Amino acid sequence: MRRTGLMAVTVTVITVIAMIVSGCSKPESAKPRAAEEPGARAGAVGAGGAGANLRSDADFVRDVAIKQLAGIELSRMALEKATSPQIKTFAQTLVADQETALENLKTAVSGQPIEWPAEPDEKHRKNAGDLAKLEGGDFDRDYLKGVIAGHQDLAAKLESRLDVQSLSEWKTAAAGRTQSKALPEPTSQMRDVQVRPDRANTETTTKINSWAAETYPIAQKHIDTARTLENAPKGR
Repeated sequence: MRRTGLMAVTVTVITVIAMIVSGCSKPESAKPRAAEEPGARAGAVGAGGAGANLRSDADFVRDVAIKQLAGIELSRMALEKATSPQIKTFAQTLVADQETALENLKTAVSGQPIEWPAEPDEKHRKNAGDLAKLEGGDFDRDYLKGVIAGHQDLAAKLESRLDVQSLSEWKTAAAGRTQSKALPEPTSQMRDVQVRPDRANTETTTKINSWAAETYPIAQKHIDTARTLENAPKGR
């Protein structure tokens, strides 16, 4: 009887151990894979673009519109306070280009429940207030720095709505054609190499991505022009 009881206990223990080992050695394929899907990883890319699905259309529109509004405000200030005629001319170009971009974006999202910002946010208003305190060469220098920083941030956000391959091709072509410190004109000399919008599943997102593809080369041109002016000899 004792031996029979001991054997029963032994079988039970072996069975429990086997169940534990079996539970701990489930294949990786049994684990949920939702977090591994392309749209679930930060910075993940799908068939074309660089993660436009990570943020809603409304958030994207609000962010880029605020940046455009802030850029217009700074450039209007430069029209009054800049000491360099070249910088004033550049500021006028920025105002015109960014006002056009804003109108085109507003048209793209017309009829959609997307809140349109009425003015720049607190951060950009503070930057404008700090710039307004400067005069002469100090104003010119900080204005150009502000243009470069603001457009770099804008360009980075636009890239999230672009086709990755076409973006790479455009950058390569632009770098190869640069004869000075500024990019070729995007609307003329870069017509044969165009940035394509990321593919989208909705009409609104398609329009927004197309707007980003149209705006991106111009934003990059503004960055390079500002850098050229920043590095120009003093006493312009």
